[in-house]
Amino acid sequence: MSFSQTLSVLYRKYPLLRIGIFIAVIVLIIGLISLVTIETRQIPEITSISPAVGTAGDIMTINGAHFGEKQGTSDFVEVGGSRITSNGYLRWTDNQIRIVLPTNVQDGLVVVKTKNGQSKPGFFANTADIPVLVPPDTQTSLPVISSVSPSSGSYGTLITISGTNFGTIRGNAFVKFTANRDDADQTTMSSSSTEDKQGEFDLQYIPANENNYDYEYWSDSEIRVRIPDGAASGPIAVSTEKGESNLGQVDVHLPAGTKSYTSRRTYLLQLSEEIENLDSKNPTTVTMRVPRPIVNAAQPMAEMTECIPLPVIADYKNTIIHQIELARATGKKMRFSQNFVVSTYSVQTSINPNRVRPFSEKKRLLYLASTQADSLIPSRNASIVSAAKEIVGKENNPYRQAKLLFDHILDQYELYARSRRTNDTVLDVLSKKRGDAYDLTVLYTALLRSLGIPCLPVSGILVDSDLKAQAHWWSEFYIENFGWVPVDLALAKDALDYKAFKKPDNPREFYFGNLDGQHIAFSRGWNEVKPALVNSKVVQRSKSYAFQSIWEESSAGKVNYSTLWNNPVVLGIY
Repeated sequence: MSFSQTLSVLYRKYPLLRIGIFIAVIVLIIGLISLVTIETRQIPEITSISPAVGTAGDIMTINGAHFGEKQGTSDFVEVGGSRITSNGYLRWTDNQIRIVLPTNVQDGLVVVKTKNGQSKPGFFANTADIPVLVPPDTQTSLPVISSVSPSSGSYGTLITISGTNFGTIRGNAFVKFTANRDDADQTTMSSSSTEDKQGEFDLQYIPANENNYDYEYWSDSEIRVRIPDGAASGPIAVSTEKGESNLGQVDVHLPAGTKSYTSRRTYLLQLSEEIENLDSKNPTTVTMRVPRPIVNAAQPMAEMTECIPLPVIADYKNTIIHQIELARATGKKMRFSQNFVVSTYSVQTSINPNRVRPFSEKKRLLYLASTQADSLIPSRNASIVSAAKEIVGKENNPYRQAKLLFDHILDQYELYARSRRTNDTVLDVLSKKRGDAYDLTVLYTALLRSLGIPCLPVSGILVDSDLKAQAHWWSEFYIENFGWVPVDLALAKDALDYKAFKKPDNPREFYFGNLDGQHIAFSRGWNEVKPALVNSKVVQRSKSYAFQSIWEESSAGKVNYSTLWNNPVVLGIY
């Protein structure tokens, strides 16, 4: 009997065999259908985006795979949380999509969504917020300064630099001034001998600060810029991608007093973060925004020497942007680390209050930005306004008003030795008359702003004599024609849990107008970061070393992961 005949007999004789064969055939058919479905249902994949940095009206090309030969009714592209409308598509093929960026385009993630699913995202940044290199002109001649007017002034004085080849837009170009620092080479240089002394100038310059709104106008033949805080009498130059100009000259004087930057310290600093995928049900994108140390007159260098892994963007609104894709796997851990070399100076001021006048340029951007209420500083609140007026009484001198508020808080408020995690608002602190360094700093800033005195809360770390770092907060208020004046209420109170390198003889007197080099700043004022996606989940870190609205953001959906933001660590000092 042949095999087929034997099988036929068994098939007729045993019902269970017939049922088993029937089930096997059904399973095989379902398996083949699933395999075909998997092969045909392919999730879109982005391999490149061009441009990654652009602006409204630009044509973006998205290259990849599995987009579909033509755009279906449920297929679309999303940029920064906004869906591109139907008239924004120029081309849609299986491996390429071309769109016109809309007028309201925002920074954020770029994703392609089809009926088969959503792609892993790319990242887009708007040039309105990120300075980019200016394309080189056909001419290659260096910038030339022909005149500087006025040739003297104070911090904040608006000067006009006339000349040629400055560039039609500023881009990454800048104006640099002689620095007011004790370790700067103060060799006097004449504007007629630039070639021999240009190198010396590079060791002692300070750039105009765009965060202080120093730049007001830039064209190929004229620059209007304010003398920056931290400048000294001496040469100035214009630096562009083509090179450096000849030297102009500006004399700087401060009629209300003196300011000096001394005793430089250089720190090796490490920031680190960890993320663990506990149980993500769906593929999820997590964007982490790590604050960078700022650069200003008292902290002229903050250079990132190492970043592992490489970031998506190294510097965007003073943050480092990392992205990680969390798949369905559990238990995966990833560590991010950033190393910086940061130099700081002690700031010392001596001010004659009789020479201080109320702010006169009230339309100046610095004044408007530093006196308005925001998410952190409720300076327009009626209770804040009333309290400030009651404390200063009839005094209208900004410096004396700031000192009266300073003395009132030190005399009337209790300071907690350590930062505390509470939900107390600024108004709670005002009524309870107690708080930590963060609370007193925010309150003091709000009181000054309510009186029309420009003031910024500063967030960063305080390094003690054991090289241990802790989150810390202090303030800076602005005197017209003098610049920023530092105030550290917590250290002035002399009740903080902190070991100084060298404690001032009179902390209360010292920390009104002076600051030691053990402060490392990460933010001045509130850094409002916008979400990259609509309906995303965001994480905020209150009372941390930076004033920042969003620290991490994950795409919508069921996500279960944990992150650990470690406090900055000082690896060394020299």
